[in-house]
Amino acid sequence: MAPHALSWISVSLLIFLASSSCVVARGARAPKTNDPTAGFTAVRLGESNFALQRPFDETSGARYSFDGTVRKLWVLSSDKPHARQSHTSPRTEIRMAGYDYSSGVWQFEGHGYVPSGTTGVSIMQVFGAGETATTLMLHVYNGALRYYDRQVVEDDIYDRWFRLNVVHDVKASTVTVYIDGKQKLHVNGRGGDSHYFKFGVYAQNHDSSCMESRWKGIRILKKD
Repeated sequence: MAPHALSWISVSLLIFLASSSCVVARGARAPKTNDPTAGFTAVRLGESNFALQRPFDETSGARYSFDGTVRKLWVLSSDKPHARQSHTSPRTEIRMAGYDYSSGVWQFEGHGYVPSGTTGVSIMQVFGAGETATTLMLHVYNGALRYYDRQVVEDDIYDRWFRLNVVHDVKASTVTVYIDGKQKLHVNGRGGDSHYFKFGVYAQNHDSSCMESRWKGIRILKKD
């Protein structure tokens, strides 16, 4: 074989080995995907754990549907409260029953969807606190997801599925919110010795005439 042919083969081999090394190095340095559920264990859920609250004068099918995958909840601003004796605003919400918690680290996970036009509404809560009713409420105002009616958690959630993870550390008294695996909020808790998660639609200030949210893949997890 001619000397120049050997030289060409050697150079080609070196280039191949160098490029392969770069690929391996880049792979080794790639950051791991952020998983808020790492270190948590999902608790067993059945339909009995999904306790529906709806306007007291409406049947469940008038404000709620479940096709085996997606739970769709809606309410009108003109609707009655969930109980005849209640003076609260209209709601169609699911309370995660059977898992009231007073200690430990707990997490809610679900994929949510809010159609455009829905505004002035709470779509998720950590119920229970010391001097207030809730530890966390996530409101929607004009497409933005907010911590109550305060800072923005996510700019634009209309008409798309998003993954929501809410971690409540009772002992440390903190709440952390993740959207699509990214931390978006970390705030102090509000005390209390009994808590549970809720999701759906619960009218707030400046609510739209119809409010709706959809959910799938609901899980409750506890820190190992």
